[in-house]
Amino acid sequence: MERRIVIIGAGTSGLAACKYLLEFGFNPTVFEVDDGVGGLWRHTMDSTKLQNNKQMYQFMDFPWPSSVKEDNPSHNQVLDYLNSYAQHFSLIPYIRFNSKVIDIDYVGGESIEEMKSWEWWGGNGRPFCSKGTWHITVQNTKNLSVEVYKAELVVLCIGKYSGFPNIPKFPLGKGPDVFSGKVMHSMDYSNLDNEAATELIKGKRVTIIGSQKSALDLAAECANANGVKHPCTVIQRNAHWFLPDFNIWGVIAGFLYLNRFAELLVHKPGESFLLGLVATLLSPLNSMLIQSSSVNYQRWGISKVVETTLKWKLPLKKYGLVPNHSFFQDLSSCLIAVFPDNFFDKLKEGSILIKQSQSCSFCSEGVIIDGEAKPLKTDIVILATGYRGDQKIKNIFKSPHFQNHIVGPATSTVPLYRQIIHPRIPQLAIIGYAESLENIFSSEMKCLWLGHFLDGNVELPSIREMEKEVKSWEENMKQYGGPYFWKSCIVNCGIWYHDQLCKDMKYNPRRKKGFLAELFQPYGHADYVALSPK
Repeated sequence: MERRIVIIGAGTSGLAACKYLLEFGFNPTVFEVDDGVGGLWRHTMDSTKLQNNKQMYQFMDFPWPSSVKEDNPSHNQVLDYLNSYAQHFSLIPYIRFNSKVIDIDYVGGESIEEMKSWEWWGGNGRPFCSKGTWHITVQNTKNLSVEVYKAELVVLCIGKYSGFPNIPKFPLGKGPDVFSGKVMHSMDYSNLDNEAATELIKGKRVTIIGSQKSALDLAAECANANGVKHPCTVIQRNAHWFLPDFNIWGVIAGFLYLNRFAELLVHKPGESFLLGLVATLLSPLNSMLIQSSSVNYQRWGISKVVETTLKWKLPLKKYGLVPNHSFFQDLSSCLIAVFPDNFFDKLKEGSILIKQSQSCSFCSEGVIIDGEAKPLKTDIVILATGYRGDQKIKNIFKSPHFQNHIVGPATSTVPLYRQIIHPRIPQLAIIGYAESLENIFSSEMKCLWLGHFLDGNVELPSIREMEKEVKSWEENMKQYGGPYFWKSCIVNCGIWYHDQLCKDMKYNPRRKKGFLAELFQPYGHADYVALSPK
């Protein structure tokens, strides 16, 4: 049987997938909707910089060039780095740019009834052995022509923070349609070139709805453009924990959270009875509840120290920026971010205003804020309300059967074994959906695992066992991520997760030299550099 592979997306995950599959001897074709590599980094605001230190955001075998002196490079520098990676490993010839994938369809394969009776992934647990073929419908974005390509395996690297914006629902007659100004999503703003974006907000009263990183970055851009003459207002439902500087706090987080000893304090999916007992014994506040939630939070004491330090160092209370949940919950949900440059100076001078509201709506003049008598008059409202990554993945499947498999109830995550393959969708892998603090490295590990699996070096358990593993990870994410479990953040158990991948690939999961180093030093991409396709 042929072993044609299609990769969809040429962002960080798509580039890594292409590179590793080439090293395993495959000949993948990459479809990318844009005219260059980089994915989300091609559609960011002008002020966007790398959140964490560049040493935490790099490929295992391709360090940042010495010419980049900044610890937190700009988005243009990140794009240059990704382009250099693609050039260095000769990936460009395998990428078809300006190629938008409309949908994928599994054709000529087993019936739905046969699939339901499978005990093993794809019928026998091995790649390239199913009867069906994926048909990938691709539109050329230049001339709008459409072609259908065939492949035995599809690797989805489309991310979840683009393409499918999350638009809040507003009361009937109080939505954006009654507003006389302009309403847009942050995605649309990010897609503008720098000149057009500046022209849009210059001299305008801008209101931003949202509380996460994109909302504060947008506010900073508006403040830079308009100053105190036209202050930017941010309406947030719940504040989140932000750091003043990830260079220092990243080190602290590494030693407090991202080592084996720290992971002993949390329950891990599929852990043994002994490890579960250790996690319970090392968490004396295990039974403490945060607010009315039934979620148990380990490492509560460490989290409180970090929270107290941030509240002492920054005027969070003064500006209504103290979250009503723990630092640990945001870390567990991969929501920790860094404040924009000079953010508190802008709050102090009044070019940025923060308002708290559990709900808001529109009128012709602007935004009606819950609890305020008069509407907030504004010219532009930008919805920094995130994305629907699950729907983005769902919509790429033509078959309703697979659509229902990939996205279940709102109370579930996208069910992926090893965060890579769906137990009941044959010949398909997804790279980059699960999140971590080191997304490039995490994607590389998944790509390495996928290459070993496709090369016959990794054996899958039965579908029942795979679904059991998927369920255990989902429960863990709900336990620690709270309402943001859907982000599939693996930061709490990142070392544990990579241990499982190493064991599958028959590598030693213990990557440090010495007992103390293994227990207390932070783990990162440098520990896995020696891993190779062969």
